[in-house]
Amino acid sequence: MLSSTILRRLGGARDGGGASVRRRISTILSPSLSPLISKTHNLLPKPFHNKSLFINPLNNNNNNKFICCSSYSSSTAAASTENNNNNLKRDDDDDDDVISESESVSVSNAASAYSATEIALDSVVKIFTVSSCPNYFLPWQNKPQRESMGSGFVISGNRILTNAHVVADHTFVLVRKHGSPTKYRAEVQAIGHECDLALLTVDNHEFWNGMSFLELGDIPFLQEAVAVVGYPQGGDNISVTKGVVSRVEPTNYVHGATQLMAIQIDAAINPGNSGGPAIMENKVAGVAFQNLSGAENIGYIIPVPVIKQFLSGVENHGKYVGFCSLGLSCQPTENVQLRNHFKMRPEMTGVLVCKINPLSDAHKVLKKDDIILAFDGVPIANDGTVPFRNRERITFDHLITMKKPNETALLRVLRGGEEHEFNVTLRPLQPLVPVHQFDTPPSFYIFAGLVFVPLTQPYLHEYGEDWYNTSPRRLCERATKDLPQKPDQEIVIVSQVLMDDISVGYERLAELQVKKVNGVEIDNLKHLCELVENCSSENLRIDLDEERVIVLNYHQAKIATSKILTRHRIPCAMSTDLVAHGNDSSMSMLAQA
Repeated sequence: MLSSTILRRLGGARDGGGASVRRRISTILSPSLSPLISKTHNLLPKPFHNKSLFINPLNNNNNNKFICCSSYSSSTAAASTENNNNNLKRDDDDDDDVISESESVSVSNAASAYSATEIALDSVVKIFTVSSCPNYFLPWQNKPQRESMGSGFVISGNRILTNAHVVADHTFVLVRKHGSPTKYRAEVQAIGHECDLALLTVDNHEFWNGMSFLELGDIPFLQEAVAVVGYPQGGDNISVTKGVVSRVEPTNYVHGATQLMAIQIDAAINPGNSGGPAIMENKVAGVAFQNLSGAENIGYIIPVPVIKQFLSGVENHGKYVGFCSLGLSCQPTENVQLRNHFKMRPEMTGVLVCKINPLSDAHKVLKKDDIILAFDGVPIANDGTVPFRNRERITFDHLITMKKPNETALLRVLRGGEEHEFNVTLRPLQPLVPVHQFDTPPSFYIFAGLVFVPLTQPYLHEYGEDWYNTSPRRLCERATKDLPQKPDQEIVIVSQVLMDDISVGYERLAELQVKKVNGVEIDNLKHLCELVENCSSENLRIDLDEERVIVLNYHQAKIATSKILTRHRIPCAMSTDLVAHGNDSSMSMLAQA
């Protein structure tokens, strides 16, 4: 079902003329949610991939929009009631009470914004990024570099926190503090694309003179006021916008193609605000990162629990480690007949296990058609939600993502009418087909003009805005539905055929999956490369999807490969990650190229 929701990531304005970079990409978010996604940075958006694979039916409600009334309108109404003659005089005894109440709200908001501005002046920085993303159709080269701008703020330890999409695929990063004309070189210390957060460091000690760090606060309650500080497009100086919290719930993170907790606010968040803090009572309530296009003043900030989970992983492991997943696809049990069929008693609530990732720890203890009744002692409702704060509910995915890698969770399960308890170890799980590949050059291997690449969703995005409908249907379905059966498994395809005498007749076999090489099933691109490079037979046979076959004279194919590389000005026959595992013969072929 196609939703009209359009999320927009706020990666900053393009440097040059002040024009922002905007793209609208049709994206499949889940079997029931397929919004059009527009982004303002340099990379294509990715389909939504729920790490725990639970489909939340509540997240498709886009009709409830929070409307904030200005405090000035209430005071004006009160004044007009008392002044029927439309004059400016008012009764000192009555009107002062009416005006003072509304004015106190206005003064409070103004004071809050002023306080946020004072705090931010020595903490919030402007980030200038030069980036270059790969060309997945021509994986041996990058696309032209582009410039963008975003925001960030200083936290403890002389670190700058910002969004991952602000510095994704970066080649050069500069930062500038408020009131200074000098830009300082910054390095990316850690980056988590799933949670859209990144840490920067600046080695120049001069930069830190006069800078102060912001403290992390708590999750704000509904209607609490926040002030968003950053450097949005439309000007060069710092900007402050204020609003209130409208909603707290798991939300689709456009950049990371996942679902984590987010806070919806009604403050104006524009391109360039990305990475800036949302301040509440002198502490950070979140990090601005995206808004809802087509709606007025609906923005989203990353809450403190997600920020702390990211920082904790970096501090404990020295790098971003990811968010945990249970590896399940679950179905709500709201239908009475469904609950009766699985012998759920009237007082029981839970969700039905439909699919289990073979690489997850849950695959060892859970079975299809199990009913998960509780997670760590927290009862799961029939719609998949659990209690959250005061009279709020949230999908139980949040409990999973807040676990640290290799922590265990206690699951209470109904199986065949009997209750069981299982301890399951949680850890980050990677999909069979990666949903994003930022900051990593794509892998490729060229032999006899056949260009082999692992299937990734960024590769499918090269088919254009409507990639889900224009890319090869079978590849698209495997990218969004298939699960890995073994570690390091990849779907390897023939992305294109560089024409030569030796490959004539094979040009129509592009975009097909490679199944076997000389009768051996391949696990990934590295395995394919090893099988081809170590071939000892006269002919090389490659079995493809749809029962197609490629046969090459191995000696002639190796000679042709060097000529093809020279003709197409390709520097090497394989990507750098495969060169490290190459043998002497492959090194010799690369030298000839």
